[in-house]
Amino acid sequence: MSSSDRPLSPAEAALEQAKQDFGAHLNITSREHSALVRQTARRLTSDKTSLSELELLQAVCQVRRRSWANSLMNIAHRAGEVWVRKADVLTAAERINDPLISEEALKETLNVVLEERWRDIADSPHQVMEEIRADLADAGTFLSSGQIERLSHSIASAFGGVDLGFEDDLIIEEERRAREQEDIRRRAEERRSREMERLKQWENTLVGFEEIPAILRCSRREVLRWIAENRLPIAKRETQPDGLEIFFFDPVELKKCRPLVNAWRKGLSGRDELPQDDSIQTRRGNAAIARVAALDRFAAHFRTARSLKRRITLVTGPTNSGKSYTALKALTEAESGLALAPLRLLAHEFHESMLKHGVPASLTTGEERIIDPTARHLAATVEMCPFHNPVDVAIIDEAQMLSDPDRGAAWTAAIMGVPARHVFILGAADCIPLVKRIADLCDDPVDEIHLERKSPLKAGGALSLSDLRSGDALIAFSRREVLDLRAELMAHNKRVAVIYGALSPEVRRAEAARFNQGQADILIATDAIGMGLNLSIRRVVFSTLRKYDGRQTRSLTTQEIKQIGGRAGRFGKHEQGLVCVLEGAGSPHFIRQMLEAPPEPIKELRPLVQPDSDIVQAVAREIHSDSLYGVLTRIKRAVLRPDDPNYRLADMEQALEIAAALEGVEELDLLTRWTYAMCPINTRDNGIPRLVEWASIHARKQHIHPPGTGRLPASATASREELERAEKRHRRLVAWRWLAMRFPEAYPDLELAERNAAILDEWIEQVLRTQSRMRENTRRQQGKRHTPWEKKKSRSSSPDDKKKKILKKKQR
Repeated sequence: MSSSDRPLSPAEAALEQAKQDFGAHLNITSREHSALVRQTARRLTSDKTSLSELELLQAVCQVRRRSWANSLMNIAHRAGEVWVRKADVLTAAERINDPLISEEALKETLNVVLEERWRDIADSPHQVMEEIRADLADAGTFLSSGQIERLSHSIASAFGGVDLGFEDDLIIEEERRAREQEDIRRRAEERRSREMERLKQWENTLVGFEEIPAILRCSRREVLRWIAENRLPIAKRETQPDGLEIFFFDPVELKKCRPLVNAWRKGLSGRDELPQDDSIQTRRGNAAIARVAALDRFAAHFRTARSLKRRITLVTGPTNSGKSYTALKALTEAESGLALAPLRLLAHEFHESMLKHGVPASLTTGEERIIDPTARHLAATVEMCPFHNPVDVAIIDEAQMLSDPDRGAAWTAAIMGVPARHVFILGAADCIPLVKRIADLCDDPVDEIHLERKSPLKAGGALSLSDLRSGDALIAFSRREVLDLRAELMAHNKRVAVIYGALSPEVRRAEAARFNQGQADILIATDAIGMGLNLSIRRVVFSTLRKYDGRQTRSLTTQEIKQIGGRAGRFGKHEQGLVCVLEGAGSPHFIRQMLEAPPEPIKELRPLVQPDSDIVQAVAREIHSDSLYGVLTRIKRAVLRPDDPNYRLADMEQALEIAAALEGVEELDLLTRWTYAMCPINTRDNGIPRLVEWASIHARKQHIHPPGTGRLPASATASREELERAEKRHRRLVAWRWLAMRFPEAYPDLELAERNAAILDEWIEQVLRTQSRMRENTRRQQGKRHTPWEKKKSRSSSPDDKKKKILKKKQR
């Protein structure tokens, strides 16, 4: 029987009748027929077999809403209205009740939705424009003058201000902003060119190896020996394509070495005989800059610490070995003390631990301060280490961070400079050689304590996603992978908590609490769980054994496997910890090898160092320059040679990039620029242009108002893009609060910023918690029905099923 001959279903019959009675003018197409039948079936009951005219109109509108949303998005795209989002067009389509709506009416409905969104974002048109620009810039989108004009009209309409001049004000303000930013870029380029020209002129005066014997009145052999002995100051190095390195020397600095030649020939240093030359030419030399910066004598930079008779106790051991217990006991029993943590979250934990022991304590992190005037104890992040106030006991946690290319210099400074009589340094065994090297440079005695793990840690096997059980932690190495795995597990009715780097410490702590309290079955996390957060994990399961580290994709190291895997089997909660891998993601044998391997030998024992504000000022005075870019460029080229026996210069690329962009901002002194260059930003989120804009407002002695929260949709329906947008807004607030702590006059209303950050924290946590709870409710409604994974598992394990399969094969 053909489809045209079969009898109509009740829904089809009701739809055909309604079309004949009311739908002649609705232009219903054959493509809409199947969807209309489904809509009709939902409206029929056992006692109701027909559709009213209103019900037919509602059904047609429901079917056409997707195409309306697509049309609106296409219209916005053609018009260049990049601020229109998917949620906007879907909301507009939901409001349409005219099945024959015109394109103009469609656009007007969208305009109403946009105007509502603008009013939800902020209380004034200027604030709305700022928030929209910031969101678009985070995504790499910048507005043209025509787009600014259209957006200004929409925002002004939302506030009833088209006739009140709001639109003109917005357009004028945006045009002024664009001109100012262009002027800043132009001035920055000009100043960078001047600084590079000054450097080039100096480099043109350098001489090669062949000219040194004539300058020092010595033989070539002596020159070679003195270079090998690190006596002659190398001003510049060039690596040839074949790998050969060529040295260049400053003749002014070489002439200063003439009185030392006789002493060198006798094997003496002869430094006391060196005359002091304070000429301008000498002061501009790289060797002079190196002498002023004194990074090759970094330990001496911390005078308070060097004046104390310090004793270092190095406590090492794997995760879950109780490293902090002894140190915390000594800290809380001391009359004064300091605890330095790698993360704001851990600084809070140190602070809370001291308060629980009845010890008054203050807290200082990059973006907050809780000061107790009566306290003689302080908890802080490592970068906030105070170097001038002596204490009895200090703790420096996670010392293996000394090897971190981005933050290692902060640990070097803290260990060398913390002004404590007794310093407890905690970390994995990998840090031992570097800590002992730093202690040697500081002439501090070291006691070593090595602790073993309190519960055994073993390698498990390969698991599928369906094998995951309550108490398991699944490890990925990017936010996208975490959210992809979260979506997959939630689709199979698993309750999931997540932890990744973009989440604030408050949200991470809330997610950890959900997991520990059994409100989430499985934790999905990045290596952000490797430090801090007390987690009751039964098994750690790696979703991959490779990660992108910002430079390359590589296999996980022994320390990474141990640090992350060591979170499994918390003492007192689980008898042992298991470290597993997802099927197809790597070999369990590799994990076993890494867990049993000794600490990887550190190839580079020279600690990382970087300049601070005092050093930056000293170099600026030496070269007679107020250009931060010029100062940092000289420091990078001149202060530490690659073969310095004691130290390595830390990566300064981001600070240099910010300094270069700030060159065009006038009326900011050197130290203010340096502070901006140290601000924690994400360069992928338009961080540097935003920082420059804030700095330019600061230079005009105007106020930089806190970023807002934007419009936050209902947590239950929030998309991944909206979650990411909220995380970026929170990062803007982190940078703003960091600057507000240092420039309160320029960044007022810190309370509003903290309130906005708390709102975003609560909303992000609500999204993660609510969507997980919705899955839990779905599972409860299903009762004892199997999940798809359980069905698959039960089928594969049933003997009867296996017999049936064998019989089918025989029949074939």
